[in-house]
Amino acid sequence: MTEIRPARPTDAEDMVEVQNAIYRAGLRASPVDLASVCERYFDREHGVACTVAEQEGRVVGFQSLKRAWQGNPYDVAEGWGIIGTHIRPDAGRSGLGRRLFATSLAAAKAAGLRHIDATIGADNSPALAYYAAMGFTPYREGGDAIPHRFDVE
Repeated sequence: MTEIRPARPTDAEDMVEVQNAIYRAGLRASPVDLASVCERYFDREHGVACTVAEQEGRVVGFQSLKRAWQGNPYDVAEGWGIIGTHIRPDAGRSGLGRRLFATSLAAAKAAGLRHIDATIGADNSPALAYYAAMGFTPYREGGDAIPHRFDVE
């Protein structure tokens, strides 16, 4: 049984392990540490939602949605949403991403976001397939990463 719920600071170590499992699988450019996860995903200033998928007391995936700010590292228009999805490779293809996105989409609507950006590594075929299945489409050139957008209804 998988529980989808808001992330808590006590989830941070599991969230580090999720991202580092993705790194070990060759789907992430670099590993992360606890400080970077706390800074990136528990940011109250820009955060809209951060949701985890928990199985048997362990976080196996999470999705973060932030409101883009001036000068953000993805060059996303200010006021858009910026989404990131992170699921352990051994937990992928099980519907977790779809469930996490349903929660993030509801949060985006509640926050008044009109568009959401997912900037995806051009060589990350699982992420490209996932975001396409969620309805994201490429919208501008990005080099090694391909910016995709979802228009919130």
